[in-house]
Amino acid sequence: MYPGELSDGDPREDSPSRLARTRYRQVMPAPVTAARSEPLGRIPIRAMSPQQPENRWAATGYVGEVVPFEATVFREGHGMLRAEILLRDPSGATSVHPMEMVSPGMDRWRAQVQLGLRGLWTWQVRAASDDWASWLRTADIKIPADQDVELVFAAGVQLLSRSSGKVFGEARAALADSRLSPAARLGIAHDPRLAAGIAAHPIESLVTVSEPLTLRVERARSAVGAWYELFPRSEGAKKAKDGTWTSGTFRTAARRLPAVAAMGFDVVYLPPVHPIGTTFRKGRNNATEAKPGDPGSPWAIGSAEGGHDALHPDLGTFADFRYFLGQAAKLGLEVAMDLALQCSPDHPWVTEHPEWFSHRPDGSIAYAENPPKKYQDIYPLDFDTDPEGIRAEVLRIVEFWIAKGVAIFRVDNPHTKPLDFWEWLLGDIGERHPDVVFLAEAFTRPPMLHSLAALGFQQSYSYFTWRNTKSELQEFFAEISGPSADYLHPNLFVNTPDILSEFLQFGGPPAYRIRAALAATASPSWGVYAGYELFEHIARPGSEESIDNEKYEYKQRDWAAAARLERTRPGTTLTPYLTRLNEIRAEHPALAQLRNMSIHWSDDDSVLVYGKHLDGRFTASGTADSLIIVADLDPHSVRETLVHLDLTRFGLEPDTEFGVTELLTGAEWTWSGSNYVRLDPFVEPVHILSIAHAAPAKHRAG
Repeated sequence: MYPGELSDGDPREDSPSRLARTRYRQVMPAPVTAARSEPLGRIPIRAMSPQQPENRWAATGYVGEVVPFEATVFREGHGMLRAEILLRDPSGATSVHPMEMVSPGMDRWRAQVQLGLRGLWTWQVRAASDDWASWLRTADIKIPADQDVELVFAAGVQLLSRSSGKVFGEARAALADSRLSPAARLGIAHDPRLAAGIAAHPIESLVTVSEPLTLRVERARSAVGAWYELFPRSEGAKKAKDGTWTSGTFRTAARRLPAVAAMGFDVVYLPPVHPIGTTFRKGRNNATEAKPGDPGSPWAIGSAEGGHDALHPDLGTFADFRYFLGQAAKLGLEVAMDLALQCSPDHPWVTEHPEWFSHRPDGSIAYAENPPKKYQDIYPLDFDTDPEGIRAEVLRIVEFWIAKGVAIFRVDNPHTKPLDFWEWLLGDIGERHPDVVFLAEAFTRPPMLHSLAALGFQQSYSYFTWRNTKSELQEFFAEISGPSADYLHPNLFVNTPDILSEFLQFGGPPAYRIRAALAATASPSWGVYAGYELFEHIARPGSEESIDNEKYEYKQRDWAAAARLERTRPGTTLTPYLTRLNEIRAEHPALAQLRNMSIHWSDDDSVLVYGKHLDGRFTASGTADSLIIVADLDPHSVRETLVHLDLTRFGLEPDTEFGVTELLTGAEWTWSGSNYVRLDPFVEPVHILSIAHAAPAKHRAG
């Protein structure tokens, strides 16, 4: 995010530091729709999910996600119901998934399904009166009480007459045989063979099928990954004795990729790599005037060397760019590029398409400003003066980079552009390039943030950076794992070139460990900006930006020296810690899920407790994967407290004792519903505990 970019005013009218301190809940308005012409159906099926609040766009998921399909299903009276999901995958194959009642008092039903195919899925709820279950419940009450015994059995015989087969015939004969005792006849009604037959051939009526809903399933990287941001111009940059700099290049930056991959990151994100303007170029630490040799902000895009479809000549040629992509691919890394739709005054668009910009009464182009602040090095686009022309050019640019091998775009300040523009662009690209992922860098008001995700952005930045207290984090985690997970997939960056939070500035190394552990375990996607592993924590006075900010100058980091120091003095960098966090993510499939979070309790207001659970039905081993995260949110003091768990959220019975392994240290303990913990932020401020579930019988040794 470049400070000062705004389409009509200041891009930071929604400044992160202000908005992030405003507690919020999702406040998207309730949909207003016309009365339905279709009848309700004999059995009401309502509040189906996943779906978006207004159902304007399809809900979204990702390959490997376990999606809870839910609906409120009920009827008049006391009859029993059954419900199931009818699911059609993108190939046209259909499957049926029984639903379970998960909230009897609210008539809420659910079926969890793991999605394994990318594309558009269609699903419906099928509900019916469970006539046999209704009869059996009545029989279990009336027969022992000697009420209407023969009438009840006669009704059971009539129901069984709807089905043919040996087991049904034998059961009909037994229920009709008054020579048998009522208890014996009722026992036959509960025979497991009969139950299996009815499960295969339900005795039901009043069948009702809901309207169809759609779910767009995208590739796993759309929601799961570990991101690492670096500036290519800094990697390999050299400073001469006279103070002048030689820029790093794509080839020197490629030398950093093995270390990034070794830490377990999946995506390397590059800020803009285009030519940078010289008019009103910013200097060090956002100075209004640049000195000779200052490279300028990469977000001030465009010069005589070209615009959004050109590379900065200091970084190299397109052959060098291809080399960088190739080296990343060999290491299992994807490359994300920045899509920043703004210009420096030197961009070719300014002379070729002056109609794409707003003009002041004197005829000059309006630069970004928030009076009295002025940002003359950035010209925002005016999306209303020639929308068709701008759309055609942006589409050309995105297609250009896709053709070069880029499949991930981090979009700068999308909230300062019209929503209908993004709806069109992401829809068009999505149809022709379904593997392309767009990450919205939108630190803005909740309605805009949620709407960008709803209309098609696969990932979203969030307010995580400013959620630091126990209550703030509990509310935030409940939000991202709740209903908004039907369409919003957060990427929890711990820092960015723009954001060095007060927690990191003043919390020391413990704060860096705490925030990394929270981000890596709370969301399937998280990210760091280079320098985090070196505990870079000094801010420019009066701001949340790092001093000597890399946006405005080269930053020479001696990674080799840092690695040597870490070998001799462990803990001087965060590299091993980040590596272990990404290893844990790779080893535990529960962390690749978003909706499976549960909040638990502690007796200390500075100790946060939450869990991630994945049922064994959805793991390769067949064994459930359950993690308990206990975090000391005070980086300055040791905390001792009791932790209280709802064990049912991990598939365990209350009062169960179970083994846990601390994944960061290897320690093992026996836990139960309530447990003592001691967290020392200077040693280990966070526990990541894996529950030792018993393996299914078929997987047990012997």
